[in-house]
Amino acid sequence: MTEPAFLGVESSITGRRWKARGTDDRMALALSQSFGLPELVGRLLAARGVGLEEAEQFLSPTLRAFLPNPSVLKDMDKAADRLARAIRDGEKVAVFGDYDVDGATSTALLHRFFRALGRHLRVYIPDRIEEGYGPNLPALLRLKGEGVKLVVTVDCGVTSFDPLNGAVAAGLEVIVVDHHKAEPRLPDVTAVVNPNRLDEPAAGPLSTLAAVGVTFLLIVAVNRALRGTGFYANGVAEPDLMGWLDIVALGTVCDVVPLVGLNRAYVAQGLRVMGKRGNAGISALADVASVKDALDAYCSGYIIGPRVNAGGRVGRADLGTRILSTEDPAEAAQLARELHEFNAERRAIEAVVLEEAMAQVEAADGSPELVLAAGEGWHPGVIGIVASRLKEKFNRPACVVALDGMLGKASGRSVRGVDLGSAVIAARQAGLLVAGGGHAMAAGFTVEREKLEELRCFLRERIAAQLSDLGPLVPSLNLDGALSVRGANTELMRHLEKLAPYGTGNSEPRFAITDARIVKADVVGANHVRCILTGNDGSRLKSIAFRALDGDLGVALLQSGGMPMHLAGTLRPDRWNGNDGVQLLIDDAAPTGHNL
Repeated sequence: MTEPAFLGVESSITGRRWKARGTDDRMALALSQSFGLPELVGRLLAARGVGLEEAEQFLSPTLRAFLPNPSVLKDMDKAADRLARAIRDGEKVAVFGDYDVDGATSTALLHRFFRALGRHLRVYIPDRIEEGYGPNLPALLRLKGEGVKLVVTVDCGVTSFDPLNGAVAAGLEVIVVDHHKAEPRLPDVTAVVNPNRLDEPAAGPLSTLAAVGVTFLLIVAVNRALRGTGFYANGVAEPDLMGWLDIVALGTVCDVVPLVGLNRAYVAQGLRVMGKRGNAGISALADVASVKDALDAYCSGYIIGPRVNAGGRVGRADLGTRILSTEDPAEAAQLARELHEFNAERRAIEAVVLEEAMAQVEAADGSPELVLAAGEGWHPGVIGIVASRLKEKFNRPACVVALDGMLGKASGRSVRGVDLGSAVIAARQAGLLVAGGGHAMAAGFTVEREKLEELRCFLRERIAAQLSDLGPLVPSLNLDGALSVRGANTELMRHLEKLAPYGTGNSEPRFAITDARIVKADVVGANHVRCILTGNDGSRLKSIAFRALDGDLGVALLQSGGMPMHLAGTLRPDRWNGNDGVQLLIDDAAPTGHNL
């Protein structure tokens, strides 16, 4: 039986059905009483699957509690011993990274580790347009020609069979450090460290790690191997690995992996390190974006991350790694300015591609399983973001293909419950793709133009099979409860901050502010709508709806006429100019019952 819509909202202003997030009332009460928490916080914990045994570690996540012995992962000891030997013997080593934030942070982490040991690490980041994703043989042979003996791939490589086989045949040794879905077959290289190997018995909670999380485990293992051989007895200072957790936190947040277990500990501890602004690059990116508040998960994911990404999307592929690796504040400031400008350029390009893709999808026959848009000349650097926007708009998996000649490069984003990565891997194994891979929520592939329609049908069938157990994908919005305007106060905000960091697997609490009237609404920035809400008792609450001006939500807020509304969104501290207040970030709205 279908649960009643929350507050009776079957179709909101943005066309979504409001749903109350399910919770265990007994567990919520037990959590509140056992840990001295307000009942609401107990309900929030219970709704996120946190029990009495997990609550203490959830509220205070530490690496001591969650960091495993790296050796539990297959090939980790092989990889660590080989890298330790290369470091001791002064061999020439290269890291082959990726151009997104997870790849940039993974590469920067290894770069900093080598530099701390007084060793040089050759960094290679492929150009997104000229070379595409993952290892390619010409680049690997170029590295060999430079005298490189050992290559470490990070955030890529687990399905790059032909390039890696060619590199090994040419005399290179290769270590693959990845987290993407693997196939039964693995590259025939020195070591493959990937918690998503199909033969990985230790996968479990480690299967959700971003590549940077796996890379951190690798340097822990290498550091231990070096210590065991007496490397640090020769006057070399052992590096402070914990001081680089800010980089790990940034990559983990931006790769949108579940913030539970070790990932949660990485981010919670890493944000504390980030708050000290010891990384010159992260600090410069915050400064160029005029960030004055604490560097939290939101700032990492929506402000710093996109700028790190911008180099690989529309600028120079290595800029993200360079800014996260540098210790020179002047260089960091210059790189931050460049990335800030590239990010503005990326937004402009993205807007054009999104408009064209949206028009194409709306003009086509609707598919209940998949949204797929393809366009000539679309910039490959923005198609992932556009796919995310289409997924949000149509509430179904979305793929966006940038066509160029006889080939198309594509990015896809999925919805909860649909494993897009496995569907793409199956398409590649069926001979429909030149290359392709990914994980449950995101994937990328290269397809021949003439096979595009066949691929569309294939993916629809694969996704339909997964959806058969889920039922129709009805646009919905999950809410954790209802509050009055007065109830959205600083005391509640302090309790909510105990549940951070938020992200996939620990979603930020979303509330409905009930029976609120908008007493003032205006447009700020490019297309944001700012409002002042008031309750029946005269209490007030600041609020803002980002990027809402051109949609139904923005129109409704600006033209409410003072009529009562339910407003859904998340609460954030408002500490602008020394304030100690709360503001609502509006996601949706609906008329109150007596206005339906």
